[in-house]
Amino acid sequence: MTDTVAQPTADARAAPDTMAWDSGLRRLMMIYLPLGCFVLILLFPFYWMAITSFKPNAELMNYKEHNPFWISSPTLAHIKHLLFDTAYPRWLWTTMLVAIGSTTLSLIASTLAAYAIERLRFRGSAYVGLGIYLAYLVPPSILFIPLATVVVQFGLFDSPLALILVYPTFLVPFCTWLLIGYFKSIPYELEECALVDGATRLQILRRITLPLAVPGLISAGIFSFTLSWNEFIYALAFIQSGANKTVPVAILTELVTGDVYQWGALMAGSLLGSLPVAIFYSLFVDYYVSSLTGAVKE
Repeated sequence: MTDTVAQPTADARAAPDTMAWDSGLRRLMMIYLPLGCFVLILLFPFYWMAITSFKPNAELMNYKEHNPFWISSPTLAHIKHLLFDTAYPRWLWTTMLVAIGSTTLSLIASTLAAYAIERLRFRGSAYVGLGIYLAYLVPPSILFIPLATVVVQFGLFDSPLALILVYPTFLVPFCTWLLIGYFKSIPYELEECALVDGATRLQILRRITLPLAVPGLISAGIFSFTLSWNEFIYALAFIQSGANKTVPVAILTELVTGDVYQWGALMAGSLLGSLPVAIFYSLFVDYYVSSLTGAVKE
């Protein structure tokens, strides 16, 4: 009887080891391996930009003698050429000015529009919100032709102000649609109490709604800033002089001469141009995450 009882005990002792091995293998196949592939695919372009920015031309043009995935003799020649021999600092400043200006205008307009559509409840407000969302779906390749006519008539061609005023045409619909959904998560009872106390709509918006909607506003600002920073079609169509170009357009048009690609300067410009967006994201990532969970948790 003793032997009979001891045998199941040994099997039971081996079972957790089998289960642990099975769960570890499953975790490796279902979590770590896909996550590793995702991180590799996501970060490899940045790694390639970084190593190309610091490679001398001899290594860039001769992959037979040099490892394409590593740097043998790092150099700052490409970054020096980009910063001191081109107008890249001016391009970066113009891009920053356009992104901040268009984002600010878009947030102001979209906040007022989203609050009016969601809270004032006028007749046809739902259709107005749907129309704004549909306007966001119109491709810029169709809109830039009539917008170019307007820009020329107002004398804004080849001016960064043209981009600041044009970019809200695709930023306002997106921010409005995003803020409408966020304002829905704020309890309307808070505003009703303020109305009973005699507060006006602007006071409610400034003192109650906007403080609660800060994560949503920052989330909309992040998306607006990123879209403005990376926009290409309008910047290519409305800006002609090299000094007023934005980084995405200037890198492609000023650093490529005929069929000669300055790969070191191109990758250095792309790498430096992505740093402001990465810094902007890192500063407000907590607000962005909180915006996904709603304004007020019960």
